[in-house]
Amino acid sequence: MWPRIFRVDYGHQEAAAKFGKDPRSYEVLTKRFVGDENGVVIRLEVVRVKWEKDASGKFQFKEVEGSEEIIEADLVLLAMGFLGPESTVADKLGVDRDLRSNLKADYGRFSTNVEGVFAAGDCRRGQSLVVWAISEGRQAAAQVDKYLTAVPSQDDNIQSRQNVMQRQQTVMT
Repeated sequence: MWPRIFRVDYGHQEAAAKFGKDPRSYEVLTKRFVGDENGVVIRLEVVRVKWEKDASGKFQFKEVEGSEEIIEADLVLLAMGFLGPESTVADKLGVDRDLRSNLKADYGRFSTNVEGVFAAGDCRRGQSLVVWAISEGRQAAAQVDKYLTAVPSQDDNIQSRQNVMQRQQTVMT
């Protein structure tokens, strides 16, 4: 919940005491970088935002009308939060998403609603620790291997065997 909760630590209190106010800007959207004639940044145009749920229950930020501000700057460091995985591939494949825009896949199986499509790590669980991503990646790889090497029983027809061979070929190309 770090992106939605304004937290103050002792270092922030020290900065506020030294500079007369907390130097951080919270819930601010940069609308435009402004440069001088040489293209060197000199200011930012920003607007305040607030988090609201849309009709589907998904959090979205909404600009606060009349809160536009100009911040003088000679250096800008970008610290971007994780707002979910890129949607292009998921949309083209038809993969279902949760309310936070993560790909829906069951933990342990990592399979999505689209046969042969698996998801793990940040794109499935949301922003988290790299150790979770590594762990889920390994587990998902085992599930993909199981999917690709599934051998039909003797009762299955020849079409099932051809489907397995086709799945294996698809991954190799």
